[in-house]
Amino acid sequence: MMKTDIEIAESVKLKPIQEIAARLNIEDGDLELYGKYKAKVNKVKPKKHGKLILVTAINPTASGEGKTTVSIGLADSISASGASVALALREPSLGPVFGVKGGATGGGQAQIAPMADINLHFTGDLHAITSANNLLSSIIDNHINSGNALKFKTVAHRRCLDCNDRALRNIVIGLGGAVNGVPREDGFVITAASEVMAVMCLATSLDDLKTRLGNIIAGYTPDGYVITAKDLKANEAMTILLKDAFKPNLVQTLEGTPAFVHCGPFANIAHGCNSVAATDMALKTADYCVTEAGFGADLGAQKFLDIKARAASLKPACVVIVATIKALKLSGYADKQKLSEPDEAALRKGLENLKKHIENMTQHYKLPTVVAINEFISDTAGEIELVKNYCKECGVEAVPCKIWEKGSAGGLALAATVMKAADNFKEKEVNYTYSLDDSIEEKIRKIAVNIYGADGVDYLPKAKEALKQITNGFEKFPVCIAKTQYSLSDNAALLGRPRNFRITIKDLQVRGGAGFIVAVAGDILLMPGLPKVPNSENMSINSDGDSIKGLF
Repeated sequence: MMKTDIEIAESVKLKPIQEIAARLNIEDGDLELYGKYKAKVNKVKPKKHGKLILVTAINPTASGEGKTTVSIGLADSISASGASVALALREPSLGPVFGVKGGATGGGQAQIAPMADINLHFTGDLHAITSANNLLSSIIDNHINSGNALKFKTVAHRRCLDCNDRALRNIVIGLGGAVNGVPREDGFVITAASEVMAVMCLATSLDDLKTRLGNIIAGYTPDGYVITAKDLKANEAMTILLKDAFKPNLVQTLEGTPAFVHCGPFANIAHGCNSVAATDMALKTADYCVTEAGFGADLGAQKFLDIKARAASLKPACVVIVATIKALKLSGYADKQKLSEPDEAALRKGLENLKKHIENMTQHYKLPTVVAINEFISDTAGEIELVKNYCKECGVEAVPCKIWEKGSAGGLALAATVMKAADNFKEKEVNYTYSLDDSIEEKIRKIAVNIYGADGVDYLPKAKEALKQITNGFEKFPVCIAKTQYSLSDNAALLGRPRNFRITIKDLQVRGGAGFIVAVAGDILLMPGLPKVPNSENMSINSDGDSIKGLF
């Protein structure tokens, strides 16, 4: 009988975290231990200038692509090849863990551990982010209730919770936070979609964190002037709540590769990358840093390059695009019930989605790119050869890997190809999609046309009105487009490589602390709901509390 991921993880004897830290020359005195196998890292002594490897994927499908699994296995394979390497990954959110997606610690023989701890409360970072976010909300309501000296007319900051609770999407704030005695409409977002999460990910130091928190827009006056968290004198207290959470977490893979796991914004509604602080630590302590950007390359990789890389002066030396035969077939409108059967027509149609992502990475961003074919047992030699030849025609190499099944042994060829590409890359400035001096409309247009392949952009009245209000330097911010992850377009039903479509912007929101503007395209939920049968119903724990089933 095949073992589940958690059974595999619990069967491996982990190394003390001090031993893992020593591989990166991190001293015991710079660790804050959370048990035997987890630690916060206070600081590192810069000894490396590692090469950054960015792992992304085709647009997600119901069959899954295994991007996190490949990221972990690739790092293990690089380590098995004799090079020093560190992972930099996002923390899981409890919403997907108990909902439908499951955990975010990889799978099979390529996992980070302790798996249950990481997928659940971990070191409490997301709880701290939730508390800091909601502290600001309580300060706003208290200020309004105490006379509203700053003259709030509207409140822009929302509460958050790290679970899927659709009932909290829209709420009414009563007398305690009513403006001029009138109850106001408000709502919750999931913690991963909160601005405090985005701020944590992009801050470069505790002082930068404090400044960014102070720049969060709390609301607006009747004249349209911005009221910030600093105006409310809230950012110092928020920073106090986040001072420990700001330190990156160190764990390990099942094969003992060091992994910094820190923060976790969603890529369809935020920028979808782990923290700058964790990535920086990995680059300073290892020859290679393997990091992951959420969802498809049109979301995660684009936002990594145009937002995170720009803010932190990061320069990827190689991009890895993960794809599976099954997912490619689904992108080509194959029957979901027959994905294990040969379907060359659907596979070729789905390959058009992969081709667009390859073009974006190689021609637009001008970065070395490798395709990782995450193999399934149902894949045929002919299907794999078809993908390899197709990618060769696109100017990149596609390398099959069996990381889920074999761990590092199944990814040695992929690691060799990726390291060669990274080592041969002549570092240069990232070719961004747009200039920060471009207008907001031009930034959005360039993303839509150049990255998605759209014919143009349309704006609904609410978005047009919002455009008029974005002044005072905010128009120089990068743009973070919130759209479906399932399509290059803003319509989840348009699979493969859609053509002859336009992007519709419904609203624009300034994120003063994160330092970007969110452009909402399509129907995006900032507070997801649970499925009819959530994953939580499949979970159990024994009487001793030391064995969990159904977590993944």
